[in-house]
Amino acid sequence: MARFFNGKEIELLAPAGTFDIFQAVVESGCDAVYFGGPVLNMRMMRKGYNLSHEEIIEALAMAHKLDKKVYVTVNNLFSEDDVEEARAYLQFLDEARPDALIVQDMAVLELIREMGLTVPVHASVMMNVHNLEMIYALRDLGVSRVVTSREMDLQTAKLLGQKSGMELEYFVHGDMCSVHGANCYFSSQVFGMSSNRGKCMKPCRWDYRIKRDGYVFPAEYPLAVKDMFMYENLPELIESGITSFKIEGRMRDKEFMVSLVNSYSDAIDRYIEDPIGFDRTVDSKELYKNRKRDFSTAYAFGKPGLANINRRYEGTGKFYSTGKVFSTPTAERELSEARVLELRERLARAGKAPEAKPELAVRVNNMAQARLVIEMGADSLYLPGDVFEPDRPFTKQDIKELGAIKGQTKLYLGLPRMMTELHFNQYDHLLNGERLPIDGLMITNLGAIRRYRAAGYPMIGDVNLNVYNHLSAGLYAGLGLEKLTVSPEMTMEHFAAFTARCDLPLEVVVHGTPALMYMEHDLYENTEVMEPIAEEDNRYVSNDVLVLKTDKGENPVYRDQYGRCHLLFSKELCYLPMLKEMSGLGIASFRIEGATYSTEELRAIIAAYQAALGGTNPQEDLLGGLTPVYAGYTLGSLQFN
Repeated sequence: MARFFNGKEIELLAPAGTFDIFQAVVESGCDAVYFGGPVLNMRMMRKGYNLSHEEIIEALAMAHKLDKKVYVTVNNLFSEDDVEEARAYLQFLDEARPDALIVQDMAVLELIREMGLTVPVHASVMMNVHNLEMIYALRDLGVSRVVTSREMDLQTAKLLGQKSGMELEYFVHGDMCSVHGANCYFSSQVFGMSSNRGKCMKPCRWDYRIKRDGYVFPAEYPLAVKDMFMYENLPELIESGITSFKIEGRMRDKEFMVSLVNSYSDAIDRYIEDPIGFDRTVDSKELYKNRKRDFSTAYAFGKPGLANINRRYEGTGKFYSTGKVFSTPTAERELSEARVLELRERLARAGKAPEAKPELAVRVNNMAQARLVIEMGADSLYLPGDVFEPDRPFTKQDIKELGAIKGQTKLYLGLPRMMTELHFNQYDHLLNGERLPIDGLMITNLGAIRRYRAAGYPMIGDVNLNVYNHLSAGLYAGLGLEKLTVSPEMTMEHFAAFTARCDLPLEVVVHGTPALMYMEHDLYENTEVMEPIAEEDNRYVSNDVLVLKTDKGENPVYRDQYGRCHLLFSKELCYLPMLKEMSGLGIASFRIEGATYSTEELRAIIAAYQAALGGTNPQEDLLGGLTPVYAGYTLGSLQFN
C-alpha cells in the first residue's frame, strides 16, 4: 500500500502495543506499523505489552501480505548486559526482515556493522536529530530515515529534507514530551528508572508551583504538554516533504487507535483526491471529543509557549480515569554514609591501581568563575555553549584573555546542546578564522563532530551524548572524540560494568547541579503572564531564579541565552567520598559543574576535590569539610543498583 502526492510518497505510520492491537491496526488505513519486541525498547513499563519473537514473525507475514511495512523499535540505551542480549536479538530481527529498526543507541549501528547485518535502520526521535550535519553523519553511518526532533518546525524539516535527501518522519498525533529527546534525566536521578531506557516515571506530569521574584504562581502542571494534533494541517505536512506521518500511542487501546488511524487515513486520501476542495475539519469534532488530553500543533509552526500546556484530567498528574497517578513528587535521595561505604566497597572490587592521577575539570558560567579556576590550577576549564542568564556568552575577547593567562590549565570551548543551522554558521566563522587559544572543543551533538573534526581542535564528548556502553563509546572515538563523558543515568552496576569494558579516557560529573531537563519550553513565561497567588522566597537560590516547587523540594530552572530552560537538581551531586575508588576504575577526569555557584562557594568545592585527589583529605571526614550550598547532597543514579 502506498500513497503519492505530486510524485512524493506519503506514509501513515501507526503504533501497536500488543499483537491483538497490531492485528486490528494493520487492517486499518495505515501504510506501516511500528511496535516493540520483548526487549530493548522504550515501552518496557507496562506488563503484557510488546510482541514476542513468534508474534513478530507472524506480524511481519500479515503486514507484508497486505503490502504494508513494519518497523521494530530497538530504541533504548543499552547497558553492557543489554549489548550481549542485543547480539542475539538483532540477529533474529535481521533474519525476520522487518522493513526497518528504529534505534537510539549508537551501539546498534556498531553491532550491525560488526555482525554484517543488512536490516535497514531509522534514527529514533530519542537521537534528537535537529540539524543537517546530524542527518549527514547518520547517513554516513548507514541510517536511511530520521525521526525528527519533537521541537522541529515544518519549515526547518522542509529545509533539512530538501538539502539532505533523507527520508524524514514526523510525529503528527499523540503524547509529546516537554523536554528535548534523550535530554531528561529526572526519572533516573530520583527513582533509578531511566527515561532513556524505557522506564520513565513521568516527573513532567507532577503538580508543581512556580516561584520567582518572591511570588508563587498558579502553574499547576507547567511541564505537562498537550497531545500533538496535526489532523487539520495535513496539507502543510505534505507540502513540507515529510515522508512518514507518525502517530504516537503504543500504550493506547485497540478501538481508540483504529478510529484515530482511519480518520487520518481518510483525510490523507481526501486531500490526494481533491486538494482544492479538501475539508480540514471532517472528523475534527469527533477526534476532539475522544481526546485523551487537549490538542496542540506543538512546535510545527513555531514556539507554542503556554498554549502547549495541558489542563485536562488525563495527562496531568492523574493519568487514568480512575484518578490513579503515574508517580508522585519525590525528592532526590540524601547522600548517606552507609550507602557511600557500600559503593566504595563495590567500586574497590571492580577497580585496580590507577595508571595516572585523574584530572579535575570545572565548567563555569562567567569570567569571574573562569579566572578562579585558572588561579586554582584546575586541569581543565570548560566554557559552556549555553550560558545561564543573567550572565552573557563568552566573547572572542574573553577566550583570548583566558588563553593568555591559563598557564597549565587546558581551556575547552563548549558548543550549544542544540545547534541550528544559524549556530553552525556562527561557530564556523569563529573556528575557521584565526586560531583560538583553546585546547579543544566540548562536543554536544553528532553533527558537530562531523562539522569540526577537521578544524584542528581536539574534541571531547559532553554528557548529553548519553554514552552508556563500550560500543557507543568506541563508535564516538572512531569518529574523532578523544575523551567521553559517562552517561549521568548509570546505576552502580552499570557504571562498574561499563568502566571495566571501556578502555577509552572517560570523564565523570562528580559535583554540582547538572541539568535534569533541557527544554525549548520557556517556563519563565508563566511568571510573565500569570498573576501571583502568594508571596514566598526561594529557599536555596536567589529570588530572580525561577523554581519549580513541590512538597518534596525546589528545583531551580535557569534560562540560557537562547531562551532554553535547564531544570537542575534541588540537591547537589557529590561523589567526593568515592574519588579514590572511582580513580581505580580508570576514570581520566572528574568534573565539577560550577555554573550556579558564587566564586567563594566554587573555591571551596575545587579545594576539597583537589585535596581528595592529592590524598590530603582527612580520612575521618567523609565530605572533606564541605557543606551543601543547596538542599543537601545526593549520589544521583549511582545510589541505585
